Amino acid sequence: MRIALLSYRSKPHCGGQGIYLRHLSRELVALGHEVEVFSGQPYPELDPVVRLTKVPSLDLYREPDPFRTPWPNEIRDRIDLQEVGIMWTAGFPEPYTFSKRVARLLGDRLDEFDIVHDNQTLGSGMLDIKAMGIPFITSIHHPITFDRRIDLDAAKEIKNPYLRVKKDLSLRRWYGFLKMQARVASRIGTILTVSESSAQDMARDFGVDPSRIQVIQLGVDEAFVPPTEPRVPGRIMAMASADAPMKGIATLLEAFAKLLTERDVELVLVTKPTKGGRTEQLIEKLGIGEHVTFVNGISDEELVQVMGSAQVACVPSLYEGFSLPTAELMACGTPLVVSRAGAIPEVVGPDRLCATQVTPGDVGELVMAIEELLDDPELCTAYSEAGRKRALERFSWRAVAETTAAAYERVIKESTC
Repeated sequence: MRIALLSYRSKPHCGGQGIYLRHLSRELVALGHEVEVFSGQPYPELDPVVRLTKVPSLDLYREPDPFRTPWPNEIRDRIDLQEVGIMWTAGFPEPYTFSKRVARLLGDRLDEFDIVHDNQTLGSGMLDIKAMGIPFITSIHHPITFDRRIDLDAAKEIKNPYLRVKKDLSLRRWYGFLKMQARVASRIGTILTVSESSAQDMARDFGVDPSRIQVIQLGVDEAFVPPTEPRVPGRIMAMASADAPMKGIATLLEAFAKLLTERDVELVLVTKPTKGGRTEQLIEKLGIGEHVTFVNGISDEELVQVMGSAQVACVPSLYEGFSLPTAELMACGTPLVVSRAGAIPEVVGPDRLCATQVTPGDVGELVMAIEELLDDPELCTAYSEAGRKRALERFSWRAVAETTAAAYERVIKESTC
């Protein structure tokens, strides 16, 4: 098959979209298919066997100058004007503008592909592509309605009434693209998702017919292996792709501060916090800065080393559509404490099989669960062995590609009937 794989942004080393794109495209090519990835910035890192077609945006959120105003000579067409206009009015334009750009690009190349696969863009342009008559399928890792809900709840905690209202209004505008995504999702056809939890949430929040949803769990790269060096006693680690309330890092920081009063522990966070953002402010308030280390911009090999160095790892998220870091930590044999939230229980299995599961946002439960693992080497060994075994048996990128390719063939067949 000749596959066009679309993604409006594909950050290489954090967040699910870039990782999904890299591994799925590689394994599809290994199965004998031709894959061309169409992506906006940030662009993915792909295997040499996969062709990348860049679909440039104005890149308004790039570091180190996010929310920048572009120079007049950067504006090329009406879509660029729409992109900067939506950004200036506090919205998030990328799903819409990428979908329109890639629809225009594919319009001249439809005969080069057998199927188009959209990776969670859900912009209006995707309906334009589908209307061109080419077989179409989309992936939704989880509906962003949960991100919106959790961010709005966090805004309610702001004490200053003026700032609270201002934050609430800006968040509602930022998440304005969700109405478009819900409309597209309900009309787009076959949808792939990564967990039963996401499938149920999508049916409820996006009004998608459950019969159109197929669950294909994600895979773990073979590079994620147990460490060859001893783990660092008292080292706790967590991963978070964004400085956002949904990742539950605030709960972990409060739990860590309590642990510090009685134990010699350190915390390693694989993330890049926003300058002056929630995480930095809370660390300063709790007075734990000298015991917290941030790690970001590292290679997969370095990430595996960090995962393998921890005595205990935490996934304190308030919601996850799948939680790839959880599966990767299991593959590294790192003992886990995880939130009983979203799809995380689907990844780790029953409580106390591969991890201790705690109530999302409950600092006291998290403290007790971490203390238990720090004090119980036998439980750590049991979690390490069971987690590694489950990751190897259940989470394979080759299996993801095979099942996805079968879904492609079914959609192609249905479109010709």
